[in-house]
Amino acid sequence: MIITTASFKGGVGKTTTAIHVAASLQIEKDTLLVDGDPNRSASRWSKRGNGLPFKVVGEQQAAKYARKYEHIVIDTQARPTEDDLQDLVDGCDLLILPTTPDVLSLDALLQSVTLLQSLGSEQFKILLTRVPSLPRKDGDEAREMLKEAGLPLFKGKVRELVAFQKAALEGVAVNQVSDRRAGIAWKEYTAICKEIINGEV
Repeated sequence: MIITTASFKGGVGKTTTAIHVAASLQIEKDTLLVDGDPNRSASRWSKRGNGLPFKVVGEQQAAKYARKYEHIVIDTQARPTEDDLQDLVDGCDLLILPTTPDVLSLDALLQSVTLLQSLGSEQFKILLTRVPSLPRKDGDEAREMLKEAGLPLFKGKVRELVAFQKAALEGVAVNQVSDRRAGIAWKEYTAICKEIINGEV
């Protein structure tokens, strides 16, 4: 299975999602993460520690390693062009579109969805990320808006938790950090992965 993360806006958890989907898939079968972002965010994450359970390679190395792995997760550059999106859609089984539940991010998401629909693609799914804790209702309101628009949406969500920042700093997946909410953070991504594996995409 080839899974790609993409976003028209930075700061929505695109690389965090790629890292943790790959870590979750690795539990089932060998998984490769291809870092296609010019910022090399995933590669830098992996080099800060030795705790990622999967291999991370750049785009130039992907052809060499891909045949050895059951699953491939691709982290792409932010703000892809129409041609980039067409290539991404043609080259993966599922395109994950992470978005935070704020107006600017949702606007950017809707632009990418409109473009994907114009390309005739239906193999994408939206993931709400960095959802603030209650009593703020941003996440629920965004979910309701996306559901009313009839857009494909993961049942799960990923909350805004400090544990993810710690994981990035330490170069590990969130289940490896010392934080009282790290277990919650990890379960949210493993739930997303179960949706993918169970064919609910």
